[in-house]
Amino acid sequence: MAKKAVHFGAGNIGRGFVAEFLHKSGYEVVFADVMDSIINKLQETKSYTVTEIGVEGETTSTITNYRAINSKTNEADVIEEIKTAAIVTCAVGPNILKFIAPVIAKGIDGRKETNPLAVIACENAIGATDTLAGFIKDEKNTPKDRIESVGERARFANSAIDRIVPGQDPDAGLNVKIEKFYEWVVDKTPFADHPEKHPNIHGVKWVDDLVPYIERKLFTVNTGHAAAAYYGHNKKLRTIHDALNDKEIHDTVQKALQETSHLIVNKHGISVQDQKDYVEKIIKRISNPYLEDVVERVGRAPLRKLSRKERFIGPASELAARGDSVDALLVAIEMALRFQNVEGDEESVELAKILKENSASDATAKLTGLEKDHPLFGKVEQLVAKVQGSK
Repeated sequence: MAKKAVHFGAGNIGRGFVAEFLHKSGYEVVFADVMDSIINKLQETKSYTVTEIGVEGETTSTITNYRAINSKTNEADVIEEIKTAAIVTCAVGPNILKFIAPVIAKGIDGRKETNPLAVIACENAIGATDTLAGFIKDEKNTPKDRIESVGERARFANSAIDRIVPGQDPDAGLNVKIEKFYEWVVDKTPFADHPEKHPNIHGVKWVDDLVPYIERKLFTVNTGHAAAAYYGHNKKLRTIHDALNDKEIHDTVQKALQETSHLIVNKHGISVQDQKDYVEKIIKRISNPYLEDVVERVGRAPLRKLSRKERFIGPASELAARGDSVDALLVAIEMALRFQNVEGDEESVELAKILKENSASDATAKLTGLEKDHPLFGKVEQLVAKVQGSK
């Protein structure tokens, strides 16, 4: 039987990164999404292109051998596909995992396959697959007497993904442009007894300990990318390239990444030189003028990006607890707090509302999830009060 993968989320990351790799690995890809427009286009079109962009030029590949199902109107069909799939992946956003979990749970529960299903969440969040597994194993989604045996039918592997998908051309349709660089690292330990030790997916790096990769990526790529966006927005610059061409912004982003690098080196045993090289590579990547990466697109969803385990508060809270400097990260946090009422971004509107309707202390707790006795809390509270006092 041909290999099959079910992928939730037919957006740019799903089509242009995850499905591309699955396609190159010989899988038939079944897209599941609730967006009628995307599903209809996929059903009507037999192929689309993925164009990789780099300073050295472009390369284009064609993606075929896929189907698409509307998981809102044809849930039963998605469940049937999961029952006979080898892999389930998703790129839906961390907040949507709880909504796709019931469908995946039903598919897993109905499996008769000998090999367990591999479930891999491809989200910009630490432990996203664990989060998804938690929802799947909830009694609301899996019968109580079947929860203990879920591991016989499915294995859940956390992953870290890294690839920039810039804003797309208005007439792109299903076609996706994406940067050439990529990193997809997956925890191989859940598959210790897998016939091939782990599923065969082109381009994936399988590791025994994923945490260093997740945190290095989140606290370098995501921290640097978002910081450049918020600084750029504050200076009314258009793209990340424009922002990092501004010496003040470039130097300030570098200082923030020096602070996160200090944490990464000391926490995970990565050498100073390796981390320095990684930072330089990341700055070069996100500065790529060919990506046309607009600051408002990169900065969107500030509430998530200011949350407890995310790219700013996450490393800053650990550094502050260690007694280390967080000065540059605090400036980045201030810039994020100023990302308010941006057209097309609901979270930026909600951010403005929270800052307007709450005291500095309450707003800080609500936005960051920090405990009031945490050494970082007072520093962020001062920034919140400063932003609230700005006209």
